[in-house]
Amino acid sequence: MARPNVLLVVADDLGYGDPGCYGGDIPTPNLDRLAADGVRLTDWHANGPICSPTRASLLTGKYPQRAGMADNGPEGHPSTDPAGGLPTDQPTLADLLGEAGYRTGTFGKWHLGMTDDDDPLAHGFDEFSGVRSGCVDYFSHLQVWLQAHGHAPYHDLWDGREEVRRDGAYLPHRITERACEFVSGETPFFAYVAYNAPHYPLHAPSEYDDRVSHLSGERRRYGALVSVLDEGVGALLDALEREGVAEDTLVVFTSDHGPSREVRNHLDGATTPFRGSSAGPFRGHKFSLFEGGIRVPGIVAYPGEIEGGAVHDELATTMDVLPTVLDYCGVDPPEDCDGESLRGTLADGDPSPHDRVYWAFRDQAAVRAGDWKLVLDGEEIPPDATTPEFRTVEGAHLANLADDPGESTNLADARPGRRADLEADLQQWLDEVQ
Repeated sequence: MARPNVLLVVADDLGYGDPGCYGGDIPTPNLDRLAADGVRLTDWHANGPICSPTRASLLTGKYPQRAGMADNGPEGHPSTDPAGGLPTDQPTLADLLGEAGYRTGTFGKWHLGMTDDDDPLAHGFDEFSGVRSGCVDYFSHLQVWLQAHGHAPYHDLWDGREEVRRDGAYLPHRITERACEFVSGETPFFAYVAYNAPHYPLHAPSEYDDRVSHLSGERRRYGALVSVLDEGVGALLDALEREGVAEDTLVVFTSDHGPSREVRNHLDGATTPFRGSSAGPFRGHKFSLFEGGIRVPGIVAYPGEIEGGAVHDELATTMDVLPTVLDYCGVDPPEDCDGESLRGTLADGDPSPHDRVYWAFRDQAAVRAGDWKLVLDGEEIPPDATTPEFRTVEGAHLANLADDPGESTNLADARPGRRADLEADLQQWLDEVQ
């Protein structure tokens, strides 16, 4: 087959239990359509429980710690908060595909650097339209959520390196429009479409609220934004079909981490943890290394190579996207890539290429080996909490996910040998990357 086009779509804060094709109660006909045409991954993980680390892994094929993005990127205005973006010595998927003759463009949320020195154009993309920071108002494109941390509000909407004013333009619609224009151009192309939905603020026009009228309260407000996201995915798929390139395009969909419990999701002044989004059967949420914070929806479609309607339960992660895409495109991955190609898993159901996978975030760490998972000093907001404070589950928490996907029972004392093996292995990895 000829080299495929590549469409990588990333949702923001979407939980495992939100899309309809993952058992959620929010209608997502276009994500369901994509899953029917491709493979739905049920053991698919983000490499971080927050935005920037996962996005760095997606684009570099490395653990966030080795990509230089172990935590969120800078959020303040470039004039006051310039440091901390993705290092430009890290080859990205855009760099590698651009060198192989692909047109490259990204549309939406970047969150890997605030200056011209670490924006998308500095990382191999030919085109960029979107926001550099992690979160803006959907209509004014103002970053106003960090005033409590000493950051003054600022405007954040860009075409390339030109700041543009489009007050009142609904950001997800703009992302979709620009991305559809791009995929309607010359092939082969790599389009990285990073929606800001369903991340707070929960700004959705009324027509989307009507689509989730069977829901109520915070679930309905959140569900309306998931509907916005789903509509955007549908428009992108329609654009591929309209241009006659759907059969020649590898499509990857994922979320950057699990659902948010942040109070900032509320629009009514509530100070309780937000529970409008769902991690499905899993414990934890955004910021947590329990499964709910890192197990996310993952769908891959490529007609002619991947059987439609398949479901695979092999362990895989977002750092596998780069080597997988490069495998399909006939490009060699960097020698220091941590991810593995999933081509055999996607096409033939081969076992996971990973013996073990690791995570580290602030004071937490975790390792997965087969069905076994060890979390050290995991953090969470308990399900019955009425305040948004995190609780640390001190020490080692060991679970067999085949028997206990919700990580409800700690087997650390019952299986001391397993615990010791995983803890030693995890510590060795931490020593290497930190």
